[in-house]
Amino acid sequence: MERRLRRELPVLRRHLAVSGVLALLTAAAIVAQADLLATALADGFAGRETGGAGGAAGTGGVLVALAAVMAVRALLAWARTALAGRAAAEAKRLLRVRVTRHLARLGPRQGASRASHASRAPQATHGETATLLTRGLDALDPYVTGALPARVAAVIVPLAVVGRVAVADWSSALIIVVTLPLIPVFGALVGAHTARRTARQWRLLARLGGHFLDTLAGLPTLRAFGRERHQAHVVRGMADAHRRATVRTLRVAFLSAFVLETAATLSVALVAVPLGLRLLGGEAELRTALLVLFLAPEAYLPLRAAGSSFHESAEGLAAADRAFALLDERPPAYGPAGPAGPAGPAGAAGAVARSVPARGSLGRGGLALDRVTVRFPERGAPALEGLSLDVRPGEHVALVGPSGAGKSTVLGLLLGFVVPDAGTVRVGGDDLAGLDLEAWRARVAWVPQRPHLFAATVADNIRLGRPDATDEEVRAAARAAAADRFVTALPQGYATPLGEHGTGLSTGQRQRLALARAYLRDAPVLLLDEPTAHLDPRHEDEVTRATARLMRGRTCLVVAHRPTFLPHVHRTVTLRPPGARP
Repeated sequence: MERRLRRELPVLRRHLAVSGVLALLTAAAIVAQADLLATALADGFAGRETGGAGGAAGTGGVLVALAAVMAVRALLAWARTALAGRAAAEAKRLLRVRVTRHLARLGPRQGASRASHASRAPQATHGETATLLTRGLDALDPYVTGALPARVAAVIVPLAVVGRVAVADWSSALIIVVTLPLIPVFGALVGAHTARRTARQWRLLARLGGHFLDTLAGLPTLRAFGRERHQAHVVRGMADAHRRATVRTLRVAFLSAFVLETAATLSVALVAVPLGLRLLGGEAELRTALLVLFLAPEAYLPLRAAGSSFHESAEGLAAADRAFALLDERPPAYGPAGPAGPAGPAGAAGAVARSVPARGSLGRGGLALDRVTVRFPERGAPALEGLSLDVRPGEHVALVGPSGAGKSTVLGLLLGFVVPDAGTVRVGGDDLAGLDLEAWRARVAWVPQRPHLFAATVADNIRLGRPDATDEEVRAAARAAAADRFVTALPQGYATPLGEHGTGLSTGQRQRLALARAYLRDAPVLLLDEPTAHLDPRHEDEVTRATARLMRGRTCLVVAHRPTFLPHVHRTVTLRPPGARP
């Protein structure tokens, strides 16, 4: 996982190189500081014994140099912290952009549930994806700011320290070399256990976040059936399971810190005791003994810091693993970059651009499905099997049939959200698999049965159909969709901010804003997925009349459960579930 992070995020490679330079400078400052401090103390003792003023003057110069070296070390520590913070912010931004773009490539059905599929979660949700993109990737901070610099320092600083100690006292250097491997060995033994605990802790957190978001979204239904208290108990139980997993993980982390500190302390004692005995016996100089005693802890400190940072970064690495598992999911074969392949550094499939028909030709021809079969992994029977459908240019066709017959799947095929397992989808006589989906979707207006409204102003929600539209064009689209009257009655008119999912508007009002988007898009192809579903008779009549005006002069495919649209279409196609009798 760490190799892939560094391979696919150039900012981490640069951060690693900068950390290496800073660690090298820090190692030099550590050795210089120990040398100067040992010299100052040894000269101070020597000057006190001899009573000479020259020794005091020389010690003053050493102390000035020592202060300068300590200031340099503080400056290097500040630079490492500041640069690591910037690298962490950039790494999280790049990962979030890549995951978001990949979710768009996966499409609504796939992107809604892929975030934890690769992690073998029983069921993935939008909430788990949201948890990953927010709390999950934020946990990368300890890895970028702590683990990476600590590991670089754990390689460079001990080598520099052991080299300087070897010059001063080779026997002490030998003891350090023999005991140094104990720190990473103990750290690896405890760390393997911590990684498993942290992965389970993250799975519980993702499950908790996903279930909580789904519970909030379905709260009206739960209250209607009197099940809100039961779900409160479920959420409380999941939170308690996450709490227990977190405490167990922290217990292991504290145990690791105790083991590493004990090993380091005993190792320093193995250096200090023989050296002290030799100093008392006159076999070692005071300056040499002080130098070794100052440098010995510095040899073990980076390894202890690397071990501690591993536990702090384990959650972030687990989240990164899930993010890359999502990125490894193969998007639909349709797309502007050709057939889906392994995602490259930019998050797109690395294929050459395909030839795309002229923009004006897209949408002018008809729509056709030629013996199309679609199978979803979660369903035993195919959603569509051998379906052929031909919609001529300018024709209005209604799709009717029972639930599960594949009506919405047909729209998903034409939008490129669903890829057929067999057969061909053609638009304007061209195979959709060979077209640029972005160019094709720019020629399509889609009105789903449950349009999504964002937490933005009314005008911004309508302008989603064409972002460069003027205010007057937005109002004209709203008037055409019979939405202008209720919009102008809002407290701030078109500047009124809406709540999440259009909170504050009725179902009919949300549907008319979706129609206004379609009017503003002014596309030659119109796909309607039960636009009057869930409406009362009055709102259904208003939306039907506005939709009928929108259909004029366009190639239109309507999924209809109610008969209100049938007078406005040229023909009706009845779909039946595969295997059902005609």
